[in-house]
Amino acid sequence: MIRIKRAYKEAEDTDGYRVLVDRLWPRGVSKEKEHLDLWLKEIAPSNELRKWFNHEPDKFSQFKEKYLIELNAGEANDACQRLIQIINKHPIVTLVYGAKDEVHNNAVVLQEMLEKVNQ
Repeated sequence: MIRIKRAYKEAEDTDGYRVLVDRLWPRGVSKEKEHLDLWLKEIAPSNELRKWFNHEPDKFSQFKEKYLIELNAGEANDACQRLIQIINKHPIVTLVYGAKDEVHNNAVVLQEMLEKVNQ
């Protein structure tokens, strides 16, 4: 099972293996309080794509297309393979992200892509 959760929500035992999937550490969140098993920066959108998207919902479909292209190349693809291995080892994996928008963010795209891969 692959879940997503904002970094600002309390970590729970039911989260399973917790992976931060942002390139930047969430503001105002202490590393101790976050209870992460892994910070996988390389799987996050590139700085250029992140800045271009700027969490604008009207750009989300284009962002998703561009992000999926990034995930199939270079270090992002290596990070995807690592995350797939983690998902295969752990019954529950929670992708942790910092964005305010719970619908239009990279974790949503990742979750959808990973669920398709793991079918």
